[in-house]
Amino acid sequence: MLLPVDMSFESWRRIGDQLCVIADSSTWWLGDWLVYGEEFFPDRYRIALAKTSLSYKTLRNYAWVARKFPVSRRRDTLSLQHHAEVAALPEDQQEIWLTRAESEGWPQSRLRKEIQGSRAHIESADLVKMTISVTVSSGQEQRWIAAARNAAVSLPEWIARTLDEAAAPIDR
Repeated sequence: MLLPVDMSFESWRRIGDQLCVIADSSTWWLGDWLVYGEEFFPDRYRIALAKTSLSYKTLRNYAWVARKFPVSRRRDTLSLQHHAEVAALPEDQQEIWLTRAESEGWPQSRLRKEIQGSRAHIESADLVKMTISVTVSSGQEQRWIAAARNAAVSLPEWIARTLDEAAAPIDR
């Protein structure tokens, strides 16, 4: 692309906006192209790898996201990467998160952080604090502290893991 030397900032910015729209659209187009090829062309990934500079993993991700979001559910103001962040969630959750990202103008990285933060909150809400009193010898206490240190976890976490491992045969 050749750009004039005397271009205004506004013109330069407009061109960048247009390029971003094209770049975002092209990821969807590649995904849709691969999904279409799934039915008719078994060599689609080999062909796509030869035609693009993208990795198999990237192409597979584009197709996966395109499959998860039919055109009618795609948000024009959000990138394929935004959609990829929520693709593994149930549809109702996808809609909630995409709406928030869209209305609050979140970049994809912020969307990811918000989702992770909400998961951590939900997971911590599922935790139950339990106090158990156990009488142990000082030798046992020292061994347990050493074992926890060895595992690079706190003593309560080491105890919980050890109890989970002991209970595992019961779950089977």
